[in-house]
Amino acid sequence: MSTHLRMLAEKAQHELADATAAEALAWTAETFGDRWIVASNMQDAVLIDLAYQVKRDLDVLFLETGYHFVETIGTRDAVAVVYPEVRIISAEAEQTVADQEAQFGQLYRTDPDRCCHLRKVVPLQRVLAGYDAWVTGVRRVDAPTRANTPIVQWDELNGLVKVNPIAAWSDEEFDAYIAQRGILQNPLVSVGYLSIGCEPCTSKPLPGQGARSGRWAGLAKTECGLHSRTHRVGLEGVDLQPRLDLQPAGPAPVVPTAEPQG
Repeated sequence: MSTHLRMLAEKAQHELADATAAEALAWTAETFGDRWIVASNMQDAVLIDLAYQVKRDLDVLFLETGYHFVETIGTRDAVAVVYPEVRIISAEAEQTVADQEAQFGQLYRTDPDRCCHLRKVVPLQRVLAGYDAWVTGVRRVDAPTRANTPIVQWDELNGLVKVNPIAAWSDEEFDAYIAQRGILQNPLVSVGYLSIGCEPCTSKPLPGQGARSGRWAGLAKTECGLHSRTHRVGLEGVDLQPRLDLQPAGPAPVVPTAEPQG
């Protein structure tokens, strides 16, 4: 299967090199049926809204690290209200935050790479093991490490097809889509958080710095490992059934909602 998927990805990388987001997602839905999932960090619902137009009963992956801003959890809950047919999969690490900190201390301070590995990379790969493709919101303008992101690629790290439908979008195109369709946004964006991750590792970027400069500020670290790392996570002997919360979580959303278009 992996050989077939790899060949499929390599062919699509060439044929869909200049595809629009709508074209890339239509291809994904037609090619993979129910075996694809959209990843969202709940900074906004742009990618969810785009994918919802080609598949209503969409699987959306949210990595519930236990360290998120309350506003991020509120945005996740708002997505469940605005897009009621979507199934939000909140994937968790093996250990709770309390258990991890009791064993290792505050890894986000002492070893952030390990923290990301335990709370993001491993849960991600467990979930992706059940799919043939995943869709991400990675854009080339995000950071120099993402400048050559193709629309479709073979994801060697996770062993499946990776689709990046808005890879070519500029910031202006992205903002225009939000404005035109009334897309949900994490309220932290409006107060200056331009790239939102876990609360301990996220700050507002300084004037003149890139959006992702607020992530792991003061460290050489620029990626959490979901989209770039040096090796694939070994899952031998690991239970591939992820810890999932499939129910809309929490109290009433803290984010104003708008009805999706299309």
